[in-house]
Amino acid sequence: MPEAPNLAHTPTILIIGASRGLGHAIAAEFLKNGWNVMGTVRARSGRTLLHALADAHPDRVEIETLDITRRDEIQSLYERLSSRTFDILFVNAGTTNPDPTQTIGEVSTEDFANLMIANALSPMRVVERLSDLVSPTGLIGVMSSGQGSIADNESGQREVYRGSKAALNQFMRCFAARQVRTTRALLLMAPGWVRTDLGGPEGRLSIDESVPGVVNALLAKQGRPGLEYLDYRGRTVRW
Repeated sequence: MPEAPNLAHTPTILIIGASRGLGHAIAAEFLKNGWNVMGTVRARSGRTLLHALADAHPDRVEIETLDITRRDEIQSLYERLSSRTFDILFVNAGTTNPDPTQTIGEVSTEDFANLMIANALSPMRVVERLSDLVSPTGLIGVMSSGQGSIADNESGQREVYRGSKAALNQFMRCFAARQVRTTRALLLMAPGWVRTDLGGPEGRLSIDESVPGVVNALLAKQGRPGLEYLDYRGRTVRW
């Protein structure tokens, strides 16, 4: 007799910004946990680490293109995926200003605006537009930073980056307030200071020290509705 088909649901995560660094590592970690992955890359040409991951797992990794700073591309992605349902939407894309040592009084208006658009406005546009693609019992997460915490800011530095992440946190709280009856879990994630192109070589953590904890925190948050601000060890970060 032929084997009965396996009807078990394989969960899928949509990672916005998965071409390299933390996003790519999160994609790889979810694969280890038995999930399927759809990840976005910004460029329409050229290979990334996510492409190599897709080559190694052709039936489990899908790639889409998205520049989150372009509202029309967010809408186009939504239209392409409108028939899909994801168990987790995780918005990882973000950046820092060209000179992170600048104070708020020194940064140019252009650099300030670009960082706020990339780190606060654009991730929330993605959340707002793509949230309907997430299962009613799923999770919507956004990559924040411990440096977005106002209560924990005792050292200053990286002022513009801190401000952009604090703004992101506030906007996510506003979103959560409008979703007060939602059954979805909502999460702001602080991955720690990680040695990546964004975090720089002085980061306290390697990707391998941060990402498994990030993924564990995401998995543990499933089924727990409401917004939380957590670090890579699953601990609450002060607002």
